[in-house]
Amino acid sequence: MIGIVVPAHNEEACIRSCLTALREAARHADLAGEPVEIVVVLDACTDATGVFACAAGAMTLSVRARNVGMARAIGAEALLARGARWLAFTDADTVVACSWLADQLSLGADAVCGTVGVVDWTPHGAHAPLLEWHFQQTYTDTEGHSHVHGANLGVSAVAYRRAGGFRHLQCSEDVALVNALVASGAAVVWSAKPRVVTSARKDGRATGGFADALINAVAQRLEAAARPLLLPTPASSSINHP
Repeated sequence: MIGIVVPAHNEEACIRSCLTALREAARHADLAGEPVEIVVVLDACTDATGVFACAAGAMTLSVRARNVGMARAIGAEALLARGARWLAFTDADTVVACSWLADQLSLGADAVCGTVGVVDWTPHGAHAPLLEWHFQQTYTDTEGHSHVHGANLGVSAVAYRRAGGFRHLQCSEDVALVNALVASGAAVVWSAKPRVVTSARKDGRATGGFADALINAVAQRLEAAARPLLLPTPASSSINHP
């Protein structure tokens, strides 16, 4: 069995799109009918996320931690207890490709770190073109990249257990897991083959996560654009301004 973990905090606006895509990925022909179970970990949800998740056929677990590392860990343990051989992780504001699971498994690795794409930058308003340009210039969406995203991550049950699983971190729990996997000797592949599209929203659920990284990128670009160009002034001359 393949297990998918989706942590969620008040995600009623996007959880249905996420789960629709996951169900399609679970039916991919290359999986040869292997069962796929989805668990949505409702972390301090006060909206209808759980209602929509149940209606979509996902298993739900409730916690009140506001801790994405703990949410991922709890979901993983639940699926391992049900016999999952492979754990795939994504986020509630993310839509996976129909071949997402099949592509992770096709790489024959102990763990797969995928990339993310963004198609809608409009949440950033007037700064949207700047941020899209910055992303295109600085993000590596190729084989052998160095990114780690909880929105596009897969790991075998054996490797996950050997690495100690997710730590209960409020941010960078995905990086900590991958570092532990590498330290444990797991075969980790950084690939652009498994595809997901994620949100460029400004109101991220985890401090220091992808949303904060985008906002920081905007701030850095604006600061750089506003910084005056400083030219050296020869000691024997002066610059006259009109």
